[in-house]
Amino acid sequence: MKDIGLTHIALQVTDLQKSYEFYSKYAGMEIVHERNGVLWISDKTRPFVIVLLESKTVMNPLSPDSHIGIGVKSKAEVERLCNLAIKEKCILSGPRDFGPPVGYWAYLKDPDNHTVEISFGQEVGRTVIKDK
Repeated sequence: MKDIGLTHIALQVTDLQKSYEFYSKYAGMEIVHERNGVLWISDKTRPFVIVLLESKTVMNPLSPDSHIGIGVKSKAEVERLCNLAIKEKCILSGPRDFGPPVGYWAYLKDPDNHTVEISFGQEVGRTVIKDK
């Protein structure tokens, strides 16, 4: 498979292990490559990775309007992750149901205050890849 199109987003993080644990737990990501101070993580559903770059500080964390979107398998999974995020004090807002094409979603914050949206029912695939 050729690397054509969107392949990655890179995020500064202050603790690779904490960040990896967050993305593993909330987004089903696993390490696909690592080297000194860098982790590539992926959910292995497409050729796309989040590159975690260890840094002493994070200068510009993704704010709620600038966020990483993660689709999950069900509304119940959004609720389960939100309940976990409430316990771990990393929920920012939601869950909210905006109906199609936005769906049922919530905002979480990762260990460096980057915003991650978890959602069910977004119609990105249907919107991008139209039946011919």
